[in-house]
Parts: sequence; structure tokens; C-alpha cells
Amino acid sequence: MQLYPAIDMKDGACVRLTQGLFDKVKVYSDSPADMAKLWVSKGATFLHLVDLDGALAGRSVNEKAIRAVVKAVDVPVQIGGGIRSLEAAKIMLDLGVSRVIIGTRAAREPEFAGRLVEEFGAEKIVAGIDAKDGMVAVDGWGQVSEKRAEDLCMQMKELGILHVVYTDISRDGMLSGPNVAATKALTQATDMDIIASGGVSSMEDLRRLHEEGIRGAIIGKALYENRINLANAVKAFED
Repeated sequence: MQLYPAIDMKDGACVRLTQGLFDKVKVYSDSPADMAKLWVSKGATFLHLVDLDGALAGRSVNEKAIRAVVKAVDVPVQIGGGIRSLEAAKIMLDLGVSRVIIGTRAAREPEFAGRLVEEFGAEKIVAGIDAKDGMVAVDGWGQVSEKRAEDLCMQMKELGILHVVYTDISRDGMLSGPNVAATKALTQATDMDIIASGGVSSMEDLRRLHEEGIRGAIIGKALYENRINLANAVKAFED
């Protein structure tokens, strides 16, 4: 199981939100690049970046911080937040980012994800599917659509997408445990690389995900609040 320490960026700083709410923000570092180096020093083999400002603005906002992270570490990095055009994806990939995550536009216009796969290759594109009660949310989680997460996953698979970051909004930043059942169901229904996001709070949570055959997990607040030791987690769960 691939582990992804999360670095969420807002106003150039490393922060965490609670349930995606921008009025519930806690700053952990003024330097996302320094945080990236810290996680890599503890064994991280892949990093997960989110441009929170970009998710709201619909365009990349924290490009300077993203560039600094990529230059600071020698492990692959994936980035999401505000990437809603082919040009935006190309800018991120040209910065040295390994994978770009497409959320809102993929939900509203699934064919867009297919075009990105054709342009950049399936390994470079990740579908970000954020859900509340199983329904897809868009625009920085500000709106909940009428599309089921599983249906969108299947559309993404048909278009050549291999990787999906699946976030249960109600659990994000809550340290309440991931939605193992929903993530397992998506993995079994699609046979895709479904990466669990939202709610991971302990080694036991990671163990449950691992035992259910889930292929990836993003760890955010639990790292920042010292509930999970990253070095131990990497040793226990990464192949």
C-alpha cells in the first residue's frame, strides 16, 4: 500500500482544514518545502500536495510553493487543486510534478480526463473524486452534485484513468477513521488504484485499509498531530 503524506497549501503555508471548511484552518508551517523534506527524511516515498487556494479559484495559486517542494525532494509528487485545463496540467508537469489530480472538471466533463490521458499518459493523471454521502462534490467541496462516486469512477476507468483519490469529505480532518467500506467497494467494483483520503487517524486505520486490499492512503492531520509515526507506517505497510 502506497502512503502519501499530505501537504495542503494556503497562502503559501502548510495548513490543514477540518471537513474542507476554509474557516477551520490550522497552520503547521510557513514552508511547505521544509515540511516535504521532513516527511521524506522520515521515509516518505510519494507526496500528496493540495493547492487549497487553487481549488477555490479554479486555477493554480501556490505555484511558487509547489516549485519549491519539487526542488526540495527527490521523491515523486502529485498535486491537486484548481487544475481545470490542459495548459494548467502541463504547467504542473513541467514543474516536475509526477501526477496531476483532476477533480471538479472531471466530475462535470469526464471527457476532459480522457483528453489529458491521451496528451500526457495514464500514469500522469489522477481523478480526484470527493464525496459526501456517496455523492460527488465539486468546487472545493462547496457544491454536492447528483452524481454517484462509483458511477464517476467507472466513467474515469473507461477513459483510461488508473488512479483515483477518493475523499470522504465528512471525515476529512476529523481523525475519525477512513471510510473503509466505501473505499473497498470502489476498489472491488473498479479494480482501480483507489487511494483513500480523509479521516486516517492511527496505525490501526492504516492496517484496516491494508487488510481490505486498498492500494493507497493519504495521511494528513494524523501526521501533523503526531498520531502516526511515518517511519513506522512506511515500514509496516509499503511493499
